[in-house]
Amino acid sequence: MAKLSRKNFFKGLALGTISLPFVIRGCGGENLAQQSSSANVITGKNYEWKMVTTWPPNFPVFGEGCTLFAKIVEEMSAGRMKIKVYGGGELVPPLESFDAVRSGAANIGHGAAYYWAGKSPAAQFFAAVPFGMNAQQMNSWISNGGGLALWEELYAEFGLVPMVAGNSGVQMGGWFNKEINALEDLEGLKMRIPGLGGKVLEKAGGAPVLLAGGELYTGLERGIIDATEWVGPYHDYKMGFHQIAKYYYTPGWHETGTTLELFFNKKDFDALDNSLKAIFRAAAAKVNSWILYEFETQNAIYLDKLIREENVDIRNYPKEVLDQLRIYTDEVVAELVESDPFAERVYASYQDFRQKATVWSKVTEKVFYNDIQI
Repeated sequence: MAKLSRKNFFKGLALGTISLPFVIRGCGGENLAQQSSSANVITGKNYEWKMVTTWPPNFPVFGEGCTLFAKIVEEMSAGRMKIKVYGGGELVPPLESFDAVRSGAANIGHGAAYYWAGKSPAAQFFAAVPFGMNAQQMNSWISNGGGLALWEELYAEFGLVPMVAGNSGVQMGGWFNKEINALEDLEGLKMRIPGLGGKVLEKAGGAPVLLAGGELYTGLERGIIDATEWVGPYHDYKMGFHQIAKYYYTPGWHETGTTLELFFNKKDFDALDNSLKAIFRAAAAKVNSWILYEFETQNAIYLDKLIREENVDIRNYPKEVLDQLRIYTDEVVAELVESDPFAERVYASYQDFRQKATVWSKVTEKVFYNDIQI
């Protein structure tokens, strides 16, 4: 083959007489165009997947976020990927979603990682830590601060792929039928509270109970539990807790910015072409922001309704109670990381990021809330 001058080479590209495959072969001796991974090829195959959730069917914000995810995926894939969303109990019980996706009975799940503490204690750090990071800090740690790689490594052991898919923001402290004036008032208290917060309550002498969202009203009304936390004013109003509980406490020390998750059957996910994987990630990112923004919007509206229309008695936890709960939190976390090597790795990453983020927030947000915002 005659050697082309630089001028004729670029002229040939412009005129189309020299093709890109020719150029690649000429430069490297191998046609790289033939090396494309099959994952980069859009096959045109259509899919109908199942999503199971830990939330009641059509549940505000949580369930709506799942439906929004399915809608975005279908639109972005031009109908190649359709997802049927099942609320908790419609296909499998709410707290069996993890195993359903792991086994392949469903392709996708949506929930919060602290529900799977029995599978791996380290999972809880990817949902909420009492007195821990807020929503923007959790999003930053997981997405940009090293948390996601650890999360993916953990879930790979169960044949799953996790993605961030929502955040509740700072929650309320819960509904009670008695005042909490001292730590002793928590002794013997049966309270629905999941994750590490439940372990902290246990140290304070309380009895944590794990109930799915759809069971809370009945549980509180019938005395199965003495108190419950859920999320914030919007959901709590819709659930009717103000009709059966007397006091509404703040702040939600146990969940200061709870991350929600999508988890995919890894075998199913890995078999997809890269375009569908990218669509899933883009849709999850959209839902992640939408859920937080919707909570911020609706909680502001419904707190006003609870105060003005329902005359709800909103109480602050006494400082001495919060101070002791913080001490118990440190003890619970220390025990956890000592008992589980992977949890120790995750918490080291979490705490390193948290310490830096706390210093930053003290000179920005804390000053804003204390000195600037009216």
